Amino acid sequence: MDQHTFNKTILREYDIRGIFKKDLNLIDALYLGKSFATLLKKNNFKNVVVGYDGRSSSIKIEKKLIEGLISKGIQVYRIGIVPTPLLYYSMYSKKLNSGIMITGSHNPPEYNGFKMLLKNKSIVGKDILDLAKISSKGKFSPNKKGKVKKISIANKYLIFLKNLAKVKKNIKIAWDPGNGSSGEIISKLTKIITGKHYVINQKIDGNFPAHHPDPTVPKNLKQLIGLVKKKKCDLGFAFDGDGDRLGVIDNKGRIIFADKIVAFLAKDVLKNKPKSKIILDIKSSQSVFNEIKKLGGNPIFWKTGHSLIKKKMKETKAIFAGEMSGHIFFADEYFGFDDAIYASIRFLNLYSDIKKPLSIIFDGMEESYNTPELRFDSTETEKFLIVNKLKKILKDEKKRFTSIDGVRFTINEGWWLVRASNTQNIIVARCESSSKENLIKVKLNLKKYLKKCSFDIPKF
Repeated sequence: MDQHTFNKTILREYDIRGIFKKDLNLIDALYLGKSFATLLKKNNFKNVVVGYDGRSSSIKIEKKLIEGLISKGIQVYRIGIVPTPLLYYSMYSKKLNSGIMITGSHNPPEYNGFKMLLKNKSIVGKDILDLAKISSKGKFSPNKKGKVKKISIANKYLIFLKNLAKVKKNIKIAWDPGNGSSGEIISKLTKIITGKHYVINQKIDGNFPAHHPDPTVPKNLKQLIGLVKKKKCDLGFAFDGDGDRLGVIDNKGRIIFADKIVAFLAKDVLKNKPKSKIILDIKSSQSVFNEIKKLGGNPIFWKTGHSLIKKKMKETKAIFAGEMSGHIFFADEYFGFDDAIYASIRFLNLYSDIKKPLSIIFDGMEESYNTPELRFDSTETEKFLIVNKLKKILKDEKKRFTSIDGVRFTINEGWWLVRASNTQNIIVARCESSSKENLIKVKLNLKKYLKKCSFDIPKF
């Protein structure tokens, strides 16, 4: 019987991801293609657009994925090496039924995986498990020969971004695609929009020789910060491995946390659509929540995860959303998916209308003191056990906490969050307070509860 069982560890909450040739293999790509094709047939869908990032394993994976898709009669549109937002843009602009992006996103070079969506929904949680079940039980659609066609939407996307951009000529901008798959698009974009542009690490290289492609980690931004200072830029932009996560550096070379970026961009969104719902992931600052309220918006905390945020946006009819990881979603004048390149242009447009340095703009927001995203090494099973232990301890102590995604616990001095990462074997934490002194107290409180869970606490 034609069937295949996936390694459970690669079936994540909002995508499929693993280490190539260890827990993710070419046979997984083949049978994912067959399972996804079966899902399409059940929904009366006929086509899919497939793209991939710059990792060395991506081309081989694409070949096997497409083999599986066309074995069930699906029309496949290949768009080659692209940033993930360009795959989404291709799907929506061409009005295609579905999309699969082969990418390891912000993970190290040895990783790869699949981000999947249908035109009417994201593929998350139970949907991913259902795809795995189709494969393990061998319940595929009948064999039928499909077709493959190569297309390119890159120029259309670039023209769209060029027409969107209203950048003043005197603005100096530094860009770092981090050798990710957005490098070529960003290089071309900076040549056709106004402003003085400095681009580094634009060559697509899946080994990421310059630095790890995660703009939420400060050490990965050192090069960009150096460039901003050297060239006296007004700001700098950083991108992850597949171009759907944005990092921002101000004119003083300081990192602007992603939730503050969302608060800034919310001004633009709410100006035209006041009282709109805006989704923030659970890691976001209370000060950002307050800022959006002040601007006349309706902020809502939700689970971390790009697919989960997109799903919640559709459920609540929210027109804007953002995560601490740098995923930013516009549905006011765009398709509602996470596109860091589009977000950077919206950011520039808004900044161009404000005659102040970026540092002054962000210093004017409600002050808060917080840790960056804390990442504690763990294992696939331990990370969930620790979160469950925390919940039990707090319940036993009759403490109130938020459990939308992990544990968010508020004390008089501020709040802390602990959650299990859905993409890496780490426990993610964050602490926030209104003063440096109180932040120390919040951190001590978090350490106290982690100790109660018998978790070996690293220094932070």
